[in-house]
Amino acid sequence: MSEIVVRKCERVEEFHACVELQREIWGENDLEVEPATLFVVASHTGGQVLGAFDGAKLVGYTLAVPGVRNGVPYLHSHMTGVLAKYRDRGVGRLLKLFQREEALGRDIRLIEWTFDPLETRNAHFNLNRLGAICRRYLPNLYGITTSPLHRGLATDRLVAEWLLDSPRVIAAVAQGIVEPAIGGGHILLPVDLERRKTEEPERLADVQSHLRREFAEWFGRGYAAVALQSSPRGIEYVMVPWSDF
Repeated sequence: MSEIVVRKCERVEEFHACVELQREIWGENDLEVEPATLFVVASHTGGQVLGAFDGAKLVGYTLAVPGVRNGVPYLHSHMTGVLAKYRDRGVGRLLKLFQREEALGRDIRLIEWTFDPLETRNAHFNLNRLGAICRRYLPNLYGITTSPLHRGLATDRLVAEWLLDSPRVIAAVAQGIVEPAIGGGHILLPVDLERRKTEEPERLADVQSHLRREFAEWFGRGYAAVALQSSPRGIEYVMVPWSDF
């Protein structure tokens, strides 16, 4: 990945390039496109607009906005996108690692973002590769959107908490993956989940409802989702008591 350089985007032209990259990644028909003005505001109010460049070409970006909870500052990482031909080449990880270092340089120790619990690729990256954990489930966070990626489903989201200087995250950054978790429980996903997404999307609402109930129960008991793993039964989220950390 030596040809990819990650740095801050600071010029208006670069913010517009991020918007164009959005359209290329998510499709011209997706009406839920963030405008360049949001990138400008994030850059000037303590957020982050980070770009991954192959020479002069923008091939990925991360947009984060500042937040405060209980008097403690944090970053909410709203969007990360990478061009299709650059995926599986470590660009997303480079963006997140730069994001972490930039935040720590400002004494910010927490970055959060949301992701769809049905998207196992994202769950693996967030939990297993970066060392994030989840303790909150937000039903229909954005409402029903026009984006074809959401398939007309409620936009249920897990909140990924990236505790930047925790032993778990430090180990994930150093090793590239978190050690396998021994959990107190599991939330199982259908073995044919990926097939349903392409062939029977109408059956996903039942899966979503099941996950909503399961996560609400486990989180209510003080557990966190810390990994996604394969088992003889299929793919499952590993749940561990938060007090174990």
